[in-house]
Amino acid sequence: MLKDTTVIRFRQPDAIDDPLTELAREGARRMLAQALIAEADAFVALRKDLKLPDGRDRVVRHGHGPHRAIQTGVGPVEVRRGKVRDRGDVGAEEKIRFTSSILPKWARRTKSLDALLPVLYLRGVSTGDFQEALAALLGKAAPNLSPAVISRLTAEWQADYDAWQKRDLSARRYVYVWADGVYLQARMEQAAECMLKQRGLEIAPDLAVGKPALAKAGGALGFWKAIEEVFPGARHQRCWVHKTANVLNKVALSVQINMKADLREIYGAPTRTTAEAAIDVFADKYGAKYDKAVACLTKDREALLAFFDFPAEHWDHLRTSNPIESVFATVRHRTVRTKGALSAKTVKLMVFNAAAKTWRRLKGENQLPKVVQGVKFQNGIEVIELPAHHAA
Repeated sequence: MLKDTTVIRFRQPDAIDDPLTELAREGARRMLAQALIAEADAFVALRKDLKLPDGRDRVVRHGHGPHRAIQTGVGPVEVRRGKVRDRGDVGAEEKIRFTSSILPKWARRTKSLDALLPVLYLRGVSTGDFQEALAALLGKAAPNLSPAVISRLTAEWQADYDAWQKRDLSARRYVYVWADGVYLQARMEQAAECMLKQRGLEIAPDLAVGKPALAKAGGALGFWKAIEEVFPGARHQRCWVHKTANVLNKVALSVQINMKADLREIYGAPTRTTAEAAIDVFADKYGAKYDKAVACLTKDREALLAFFDFPAEHWDHLRTSNPIESVFATVRHRTVRTKGALSAKTVKLMVFNAAAKTWRRLKGENQLPKVVQGVKFQNGIEVIELPAHHAA
């Protein structure tokens, strides 16, 4: 019989024929399988010196676990986890156990995919539409992304947020506090809701915890008034990014380039004396023609230079409110572009998820205990006071 035929099979409307994706998926499966074997072999090799009484190795390979599909960015990838056996005659608590860092025992999705799910939910995609939205990317078979799974995940996000709000802060000490606010209407409510985000050495939901050495924010007058009432001894530091924008907004565009460079000479100065002199030069240079810009700068002179009295390693964090600005920038980007209807609840969850993943550790963290203890710093350098008998 002739095998040639003139019958042409029609493509089904929901069928996706993508050889490149299939090739990427197969390559990912092979590389992951090799990595899992190498990880288990390395674990056994590190314990090669452990022997049984009869001289045999105590820790050995023990085959593989069952096949399971992991949801990845290129669709489901079927893998098997390597198993290791401890043959020693010891109790269960003393057994040497192998846990894969590449493929945890109960993992069903990659971390990048886990990060994608809250974004889709917070952008207004309903739980019932998740599988349809991800079908083109992950394939039609997505057993680990069912509506029930998505509902469970959203409940976990909400529980984490509630626990974060109610956590006990009585034993914590916040050396620095950053504050930033943003109005996010995003088709949520009839009126825009202002959200205040604050950050200490960790995220702080309110200010009434300990006494911060320095409070950091832009021009929010209500915040500064609250700081003075609750923490009258805390130093104030204004954000140089906000101040620069406010000053430049009072002059013509043709002047802004040179004026911005002069402002950079102030906050980039190595010492307070140099910064003070740069402010005086700025006032003399622009005072005659642009008195409003000069007044905007000089009225907060002390608050703009407070960072000089703290460790130089912290200056990058103290001069601006960037440590928390990046969180709101991400939320602004998403709420402006989302087409779905957001609620105040989902926006708060978006801020919480973004904050939890973007906080960075401060530079020079070893200097923080000194700030807590009240050690004095001058121009970023610790002031060492000599005993009285050394003064002569």
